Amino acid sequence: MLPVLVALAALLIVFLVFTAIYTNLLWYRSIRFSSVYTTQLQAKAVLFFGAGLLITLLVGANVVIAYRLRPAYRPLSVEQQGLERYRSVIDPRRRLISGVLLGLLGVLTGSSVAGQWPVWLAFLNRTPFNVKDPQFHRDVSFYVFTYPFLRLVLGVIFATVILSILAAVIVHYLYGGLRLQGPGDKASPPARAHLSVLFGLFILLKAVAYWFDRYGLVHSERGVATGASYADVNALLPAKTILAVIALLCAAMFFGNLLRRGMMLPGVGFTLLVLSAILLGGVYPLLIQQFQVKPDELAKERQYIERNIKFTRAAYGVDGAKVVPYGSTPVTDEKKLREEAAKLRESGVRVLDPNVVGETFQQLQRIRPFYKFPDTLDMDRYTVNGELVDTVVALRELSGAPEGQRSWIKDHMVYTHGYGFVSAYGDRLDSREPNFITRDMPASSNQQIKVARPEIYFGERPPAYSVVGGRGQQELNYPDDSKAGQRSSTYDGQGGVYVDSFFRKLLYSTKFQDKNLLLSGAINKGAKIMYDRSPREMVHKAAPWLTLDGDPYPAVVNGRILWIVDGYTTSSSYPYSEQMSLGEATRDTITDTRSAVARQANDHINYMRNSVKATVDAYDGSVHLYQWDENDPVTKTWMKVFKDTVQPRSSIPPELESHFRYPQDLFKVQRKILTNYHVTDPSAFYNAEGFWEVPQDPTVKGKRQPPYYQSLRMPGQDASSFSLTTVFNPRGNPQLAAFMAVGSTPGRDYGQIQILQMPRNAQPAGPGQVQNSFETDSQVKSDINALRLGGTKTVPGNLLTIPFGGSLLYVEPMYTKAAGGKEQQPYPILGKVLVQYGKNIAAAETFDDALDQVLGGAGSPAQSGSPQPTPGGQLSPAAQKAISDLNEAVTDYENAQKKGDYPGMGDAWKRIKDAQAALATAGRAAPKTSPSPSPSPSAAPSGSASPSPSTNPPAG
Repeated sequence: MLPVLVALAALLIVFLVFTAIYTNLLWYRSIRFSSVYTTQLQAKAVLFFGAGLLITLLVGANVVIAYRLRPAYRPLSVEQQGLERYRSVIDPRRRLISGVLLGLLGVLTGSSVAGQWPVWLAFLNRTPFNVKDPQFHRDVSFYVFTYPFLRLVLGVIFATVILSILAAVIVHYLYGGLRLQGPGDKASPPARAHLSVLFGLFILLKAVAYWFDRYGLVHSERGVATGASYADVNALLPAKTILAVIALLCAAMFFGNLLRRGMMLPGVGFTLLVLSAILLGGVYPLLIQQFQVKPDELAKERQYIERNIKFTRAAYGVDGAKVVPYGSTPVTDEKKLREEAAKLRESGVRVLDPNVVGETFQQLQRIRPFYKFPDTLDMDRYTVNGELVDTVVALRELSGAPEGQRSWIKDHMVYTHGYGFVSAYGDRLDSREPNFITRDMPASSNQQIKVARPEIYFGERPPAYSVVGGRGQQELNYPDDSKAGQRSSTYDGQGGVYVDSFFRKLLYSTKFQDKNLLLSGAINKGAKIMYDRSPREMVHKAAPWLTLDGDPYPAVVNGRILWIVDGYTTSSSYPYSEQMSLGEATRDTITDTRSAVARQANDHINYMRNSVKATVDAYDGSVHLYQWDENDPVTKTWMKVFKDTVQPRSSIPPELESHFRYPQDLFKVQRKILTNYHVTDPSAFYNAEGFWEVPQDPTVKGKRQPPYYQSLRMPGQDASSFSLTTVFNPRGNPQLAAFMAVGSTPGRDYGQIQILQMPRNAQPAGPGQVQNSFETDSQVKSDINALRLGGTKTVPGNLLTIPFGGSLLYVEPMYTKAAGGKEQQPYPILGKVLVQYGKNIAAAETFDDALDQVLGGAGSPAQSGSPQPTPGGQLSPAAQKAISDLNEAVTDYENAQKKGDYPGMGDAWKRIKDAQAALATAGRAAPKTSPSPSPSPSAAPSGSASPSPSTNPPAG
């Protein structure tokens, strides 16, 4: 039975391998990228068999040589008597044992090298950068494409020689060519000659490695900055050259041992090599660093710091960033402020935070519980009523069959897709809720954004697989009031793989380990199976050489919903460029707390380009790759590898290009680099005095503040532009050092980074200080306290920073979320808009009202019926007393609630209502110059169980 079982096991393994390969090929064919898969398979096969056969044949040849050089006579000794037992066991099975071990070695080596197929293919198709490094005057492509391949080849050859030495030593010892005991020489002449050749080859390879190590100095971390430093160039570089020559001489000594007996000469050479490596490669550079560089480090390292600054800025695409002084002369003229306010209102300020209102979309537009919106929504631009507006967008994706009604048919053949595109204005609301542009299901025909194919078969949260499109199959589109109670459809797109034959059912039943795929009679002719259908996964498989942005976003283009995915080319081999962890650089509040945005891997990179814009059709799954950066040599290299998979930039439809935006992960990496590399003078860079840091998110403790998309008008611009923005703090200082924005609308200013640098002697408040001002200002605090009554939670939105009037305007929407557990399904709605300009702070129902207040009426004429300011712009005595009474009553209520004092709670509740009524009639000043100390207690914590003004007081 043993041969039968072995044969069956082998057949099973072959079938599983065939299933994996063939189903992958079918998937690639379904998106018309089969050449990508076959090219990878061919490259992996060549490397697997090439490296595997190389190491198997060479190590095997040395084993055979060592066996044939075994001595005919072995002197008697205890050692040889012990080895004889092993020889008697091994000899009859020598070929079998050797074959199995060498085969296993070849498989392991081949598998390891096959994973390096991108290095090999990039080397074969390398494209010059036409930029030379300043030390060796080689094109950058040598370091990005050629040098990694040479190191790979050297690694394989080193491994082959080392394993050959080990194998030869074992065979020689086993058969008496090497001895540890007994009289005479410890090594037979044939064994000595054989091992001398192998050790000579090893030392010869070491000489080659020393020579190529010289080029690796452009990535050195020894100096002040990345790249060859003074000690590297003046000590380690000549040391590597000398060591290469010494290694050649040492290898010659080992080869010369073929002509003479004894190991003295090779031993002397090897000792010389080891001592030289220690003294020249380690001690000498250390002495140069300590006694020449350290005492005068700036003078010695200046030119190398300058190289690092130049190459780092070029590698990350920030060499064109413009740093301009700003904020030294704020506008004080009332007329000019009024004009600035009018321009700001015209461009709009985004108060709908896509990172907060996901739950709001969920409750207002989910329609049925088996649909779901992501917790983080996306930003885009659409023309609505002839006006280009910032738009918060999301897709109504499928979350699965309803609880309690699940079955295999429902999970995989009925509930197969989501339905509908939902969007809302970013800068205006409907009362306190999103002002939807497109909504409901089905969407009405008069909505501004027309969607011809609202079905979402390909999305960010797809099931493992779905079977669609079979003859007569009814897939749920959406519930309606018809007799059937729902509107159904049958998929007729090009996506998916046909699964209507027994053979393919068997393959996919094996792939997904689900017998129902094979046994179900509901799968009819024409049925297709859809799997691996999230946009990032699809683009990654279509272009495995790309690093993808963590946040794909949907856009409606010519009536179809397309997912847009930004693709990056990266490298860790760019000379003189600062390395960073991609995962660490892109982490912030959104990636750490929201599941909708994917985290980047902790790969170390020192070069990055937004090289490709990719799209995935949400209905038919078609994938398109468009070249975006036409000057990127890495993209050109991979376009040679995978021919005809990336379309030229000129083929991008204008309707699609209008929805492209500057990608967030690239921006995060660039802002990380610009914390230091905005300094271009080597002396200032060395002193590190002007370095910045990305501030912590003031609304989430311990998390980095994310960048924000918003339309704004930068100083000197005639019109507002959709931009991606962030701010910087001075390192270790909470104040604001700079404001950074990059043009995000394809066209003239796309990708142009502009940094507004604040005066160092009068820096404005940073995000943390502004948030503290909002929470401690007596007037704003009372408004926030009022929002928190009745257990209502406040949810701070994004703190936007906007250049305004020669200074900065801060805007933060403060949302409220009703008390209640999951069963009540509360969701955030806008409570107040908080605004600060200079030292003036205000909170109001709308941004326009808050802006009027902080500008003291300069923004627009006072509206009739609005509270009038008292002389001096301060609160009236009656308003001050009402606020103080309100704060005191809230504190008393919370204290009574903690003690279970119901009479005390009722009394405090009455005082709260009286104080609110007094405040409503007292009137208050519009501007607030600075928060004055207040004896009132701090604001109630989020989630505290305080009474709501709209509810009855609790019964005692």
